[in-house]
Amino acid sequence: MIYIVNKSTKPDYNIALEEYCFKNLTDHDKVFILWINEPSIIIGKHQNTHSEINSEYVKKNGIHVVRRISGGGAVYHDHNNLNYTIISNEEKGDEFDFETFSQPVIDTLADLGVKAEFTGRNDLVIDGKKISGNAQAYIKGRIMHHGCLLFDTDLTILSNALEPPKDIVQSSSVKSVRSVVDNILPNLPEKITIDEFSDKLLAHMKTKFPEMVEYKFSNKELEEIEALRANKFGTWDWNYGYSPKFGLERNSRFKAGKIQVLADIKNSVIRQIRFYGTFFGNNSNLSEIEEKLIGVKYSPEDIRDTLSKINYNDYFAGFSLDEIVEAII
Repeated sequence: MIYIVNKSTKPDYNIALEEYCFKNLTDHDKVFILWINEPSIIIGKHQNTHSEINSEYVKKNGIHVVRRISGGGAVYHDHNNLNYTIISNEEKGDEFDFETFSQPVIDTLADLGVKAEFTGRNDLVIDGKKISGNAQAYIKGRIMHHGCLLFDTDLTILSNALEPPKDIVQSSSVKSVRSVVDNILPNLPEKITIDEFSDKLLAHMKTKFPEMVEYKFSNKELEEIEALRANKFGTWDWNYGYSPKFGLERNSRFKAGKIQVLADIKNSVIRQIRFYGTFFGNNSNLSEIEEKLIGVKYSPEDIRDTLSKINYNDYFAGFSLDEIVEAII
């Protein structure tokens, strides 16, 4: 196992570094990364950015907006938010396992005298208040789990940045669940800095994995990470994306997450369709399933028949066929 202490605070670079490790350092069975971002909103891969943020507030306050490659909802980062990533060579199984990958944080907080618990689909809480959201991405035989830990984050800015303007709030767009949140620091019996907290989490991982060694990127690797940042995570196309105008908008919430469907229907036939939401899936290329639905009659029977011929759970993990059909029509 290797670990990387990433000193960059640039969110587009840090998300690029994460993806590089996920897809390229495959010879290493496990990778552990600690990192901190300057003020930024990190959007889930399948979300409609415009529905998640207060654009005017974000621009005025110089808050970055970056889309990650995992599903789930939008989160706010700042210099007092610690992010951790665990990449592991293993099969995912039928469900996304958030609890196991969150255990190092639970154990570290226990060592500091704080009881944290895993709850719901992918949250860590202290006394019922959320202190961490978690997300995962999967490629065959490899899982990337990451979590954002609210250590001493400015919760007022968090609330303002993740609150879209009223004209958007009043629409029916699918949005992230706004949980009651809290910081870790006020709950600690002995106050420490975020750097000290980061050191304690790393020390716990070293105790759990004594064979773990630090990994140093080569100059070539650093160039590739920077190219990934410049060509993908630092671009408007990736972080906001072009969304055509649609005549239909449907929003549905299920146990496995939320789905927003935008579709252009003409003569009762799907001409164009786009999925957004907080769901997870083994295959994050939604264009594949969207293209399958183009030209299909806009009826439950025809949509069900089309979806039944493909492995729809690759795109929407944990959803039944009935739920996906219900989300569309």
